[in-house]
Amino acid sequence: MKVEAWIFLVTTAFFALVTPAYWLITGDWTGTTALAMTTLLALMVGSYLGFHASRMDLRPEDRQQAEIVDGAGELGFFPPYSWWPLWCAMCLSTMVYGVAVGAWWLVIIGAALGIIALCGWVFEYYRGVHAH
Repeated sequence: MKVEAWIFLVTTAFFALVTPAYWLITGDWTGTTALAMTTLLALMVGSYLGFHASRMDLRPEDRQQAEIVDGAGELGFFPPYSWWPLWCAMCLSTMVYGVAVGAWWLVIIGAALGIIALCGWVFEYYRGVHAH
């Protein structure tokens, strides 16, 4: 993870140099603020990765003499297909559309269906085909 930390810290240095230059060239508050927040975000991620990299055992990709077989094994749990994110997105888009056109009854319907869709997404591994 040390490589990832260095990538983010170099990105932080780049944005720290670009932000004042952007302000001097354009005088734009919006872009300067966005670049300053990007600098802080890259610093936050880089420092987090650097902090944890010093306390972790080396991963196979961090060692120079590592073999491909050192990285073999289970990589984690990857969920199968799910239709629930689609329904959640449709409910959210209905709510946003309701706000945009001023139809608050549409926001309420979207929120009610959204609660159902969100519960379905959260509890999809407790029932049905993928229950465990």
